[in-house]
Amino acid sequence: MKQARNPATVHKPVAPYVHQIEVTGDNRWLNLSGQLGMEQDGTVPDSPMDQLSLAFENVKRNLEAAEMGVSDLTKLVFYLVGDFDAAERRERIQAFLGEALPCTTMIYVVALAAPVFKVEIDAWACKATEMPL
Repeated sequence: MKQARNPATVHKPVAPYVHQIEVTGDNRWLNLSGQLGMEQDGTVPDSPMDQLSLAFENVKRNLEAAEMGVSDLTKLVFYLVGDFDAAERRERIQAFLGEALPCTTMIYVVALAAPVFKVEIDAWACKATEMPL
């Protein structure tokens, strides 16, 4: 079964998409649209690092809305625009992931959907379906 959702705790989509699509079966799969460093009210911080932290928060909010957590992440794809201090970027990623070790891809691009955006994160998560006893 496929269920599309836009959690109330995340800003409204800025284009024709949904924030998440969950596919259920033996495992629950959750696919997120690219999460921006955007507040729920639509504001975007100037700092690329602050956008990175906020994009992580939006990933987390989507996971929570699906009753999942960071440990359920299976894949992250980072799209970054401009200069990022590599050490600080790694520190923020590690702070978000904790002990979780999803597959990751990092891509530097010329631009995202609008010039204000410097970070977008795609995320996939999977959680075992609980079987009734």
